[in-house]
Amino acid sequence: MQKPSKFHKNKMPHNWLIYKIGDKFISLHQNLYQGTLVDLGCGEASYKKYFLQTAKQYIGVDWSETQHHSHADVISDLNKKVDLKSDSADTVVSFAVLEHLSEPQVFLNEAFRVLKKEGNMVLQVPWQWHEHEAPHDFYRYSQFGLKHLLSKSGFTEIKISAQAGFFTTMCVKSNYFLVRSIHKLPKYLMYPLALLCLPIWTLNQLLAPLLDKLDKNWSSETIGHFVTAKKPNHSE
Repeated sequence: MQKPSKFHKNKMPHNWLIYKIGDKFISLHQNLYQGTLVDLGCGEASYKKYFLQTAKQYIGVDWSETQHHSHADVISDLNKKVDLKSDSADTVVSFAVLEHLSEPQVFLNEAFRVLKKEGNMVLQVPWQWHEHEAPHDFYRYSQFGLKHLLSKSGFTEIKISAQAGFFTTMCVKSNYFLVRSIHKLPKYLMYPLALLCLPIWTLNQLLAPLLDKLDKNWSSETIGHFVTAKKPNHSE
């Protein structure tokens, strides 16, 4: 099976470590991508081909005002009721979406409604991450906030893991800061400086995971969190 990032277009020299970490998490839960899979906030549907290696059906959901080139199958505002039937999905996935929603509890309630009993949700959310896609950037989530919101929606078997430690967080934030700074310069300066930064971006992304071993509490300053949760069978 090909890795998830093989299908993702946004991997760049300054951020490939993020996708490597994401690949590991998404691949780890390959057994959950079965039956009807709903991708809430799918954007460009970057992982569609990956999920269809195991799932029978992929349904991408996003709203009409997305800043991405949308490949959604269903248009719905994720702050409101989603235009999908109850108990219709075997798995719901959502990556880097929850921070952009003004009503995250409504979103999680809807994910719970759409899932079949014993269906699974696979989620990624940021924690230490720069403001982006303004003005639609509302929240950041600690492990405690995530557990509270998911429990309130009815999810059980909630498992939350930090994406990385302090050093990876600082590495990624530094790389993105350099990219944003370079992009503000005239082109005759931008391209030479980007070339000069390439070895910096490569070196710190190679070293950061090794240095993360010194961090004994990844969740406090991680870039984000990975989550899996289940809709219970209340009839049992």
